[in-house]
Amino acid sequence: MDLLESIRNSFSDSYQEARNRFLNAAKAKQIDVQSYINPNIGSLKEQLSCDTAWMGPRSAKHVLVIISGTHGVEGFCGSGCQIDWMSRTNVADLPNDVGLLFIHAINPFGFSWCRRVTEEGCDLNRNYLDFSKPLPLNEGHDELVDYFVPSSLDAQTMEKAEIEISRYREAHGEKAFQRARKSGQYKHPHSMFFGGFEATWSRNTLESIIKDYELTQLDFVAIVDFHTGLGPFGYGEPISGHLPNTPGSDWVNHAYGESVGVPELGTSSSIPLHGTSRELWDQKLENKYSYIALEYGTYSQEQSRKALREDHWLHNKGDVNWDDPDVQRIKRQIKHHYHPGSKDWLEMVLYRSRQILRQATEALSAEQIGK
Repeated sequence: MDLLESIRNSFSDSYQEARNRFLNAAKAKQIDVQSYINPNIGSLKEQLSCDTAWMGPRSAKHVLVIISGTHGVEGFCGSGCQIDWMSRTNVADLPNDVGLLFIHAINPFGFSWCRRVTEEGCDLNRNYLDFSKPLPLNEGHDELVDYFVPSSLDAQTMEKAEIEISRYREAHGEKAFQRARKSGQYKHPHSMFFGGFEATWSRNTLESIIKDYELTQLDFVAIVDFHTGLGPFGYGEPISGHLPNTPGSDWVNHAYGESVGVPELGTSSSIPLHGTSRELWDQKLENKYSYIALEYGTYSQEQSRKALREDHWLHNKGDVNWDDPDVQRIKRQIKHHYHPGSKDWLEMVLYRSRQILRQATEALSAEQIGK
């Protein structure tokens, strides 16, 4: 099967189509699916669920965990890559003692409604903190919050917002501005990159998956979490989820090579963030795991900022009528930013996905052989 045919068979235009494709791919491989039903309804009135599937021997002690939809709308990319890899993989060809765990649409609400956030309005990858402890401060976001997501999108309000943002950038520099915008904030539920006041449904579901599949009992877990929106168009950057000079960092560098980006070293398209899933994986698996976010580039960060602004403004108003032309425009805009969907972009995405997942499987096999 050539790359374009694989694209046609793997990528979807809606959450509902993506879920159906995933379930059908699992059925074709005769592997069981476990569904974690979300209590909300989707944009098309469909049932929402995070679905998981295990491929390979259940006794495997070295497992590749493949996650899509952490940031909702970014799930269009990750879902297609999961379905492609599941369809291409034969259980008999997996290395001894290596299994695969697919976690499809960990944030199904955001996926269906074309949002980066969960139903609680949270950025899931800022939600993995211990909420019994003092939360990180983000004074820059506090200062700019009314300009990141104004109460109105009229020309006068938008002009003032851009003037104030420009002043902040000039006074503090671009790095400080990006930290203020997206490192995570824990005061303003209506604004972007909000980490929450408590654990979200999606976070609790991931914890349930870890327990149900007994991941803490394994010898080693390699995690690949699909994301989009940062970096050059179509390029897939493996972003290390580990601090430098740690066992996880060493494993990632060995497995994925020279292209690994490290936010803490300034070698990544991402900046260091608060409340990422590293907090959870560290707690559950300690030194028995590796984590990368496979981040595909789309368009500029300025385009992202404006698309997110309009989406947050829309949902801050209350109920969203999916049939409203203005709603459709805003949703097309944010979907296009995080999932361009053109043939050239999808070809780059799928080629890189296959490469990274092959590297992870081979590294897990070497890990097993070395025991």
